[in-house]
Amino acid sequence: MDISGSNVLLTGATGGIGAALAARLTAQGARLTVTGRREEALKATADACGARTLVADLAVRSDVVHLAESCAEADILVANAALPASGDLLDYTEDQLDRALDVNLRAPVLLSRLLAEHMVGRGRGHIVLVGSISGKAATKSTSLYNATKFGLRGFALALRQELRGTGVGVSLVQPGFVRDAGMFAATGATTPNGIRTVTPGQVADGVVRAVRRDRCEVNVAPLELRLLSAVAGQFPGFAERVQARMDLDGSVRQIVEAQRSRR
Repeated sequence: MDISGSNVLLTGATGGIGAALAARLTAQGARLTVTGRREEALKATADACGARTLVADLAVRSDVVHLAESCAEADILVANAALPASGDLLDYTEDQLDRALDVNLRAPVLLSRLLAEHMVGRGRGHIVLVGSISGKAATKSTSLYNATKFGLRGFALALRQELRGTGVGVSLVQPGFVRDAGMFAATGATTPNGIRTVTPGQVADGVVRAVRRDRCEVNVAPLELRLLSAVAGQFPGFAERVQARMDLDGSVRQIVEAQRSRR
């Protein structure tokens, strides 16, 4: 699908990855609408790329419905918004569980459902769900985040099959460890030993490639991480032992401690 001239709705536009996506989609000629919870940050992103803004909290279900109604003309949905949701499950309150599940999984599912109906009616459209390599490989102290990203992956791959032949494509873009934006940039945590990172621009390139080529799954990660995640999906016990030697626990602990200090 050609992005130029298409109406694009981008969620999670206030973060570093969201800003990179907004810039890249605008450069591709999109008529862009950006949404996020923080109005001032959203305005800064919108001003930089001439986008329309819609403030919405994706944990508030009425906001998600209103957003879909306001963007019924969207040709492309890029569902990028997500919460880190790192830490042991026992440390989460029920409200925190609900918020992570709503933002990371329920909101993109509902937006896809509501916008896909209009796309199918027009016979054209594309849905991009931005997940994570954490949707392919489980790690300690990320059970809630893994649950949302595993769920998003299953939803995306199945929805793609459901919409085959309608003119509406579905793609899943899964970044690995991202530098200069996202959890590691926000918390100052170091990546696990031996694992290279990718840039927000590479994630944006993956989204553009997914739309233009109707790709099923785009993994934006170095070769070693793509191989490790593929092995982890088939052999989780083996992956658990490998992760322990890579000090992945140490990286996760840094993120969790930074998140706690901000609560």
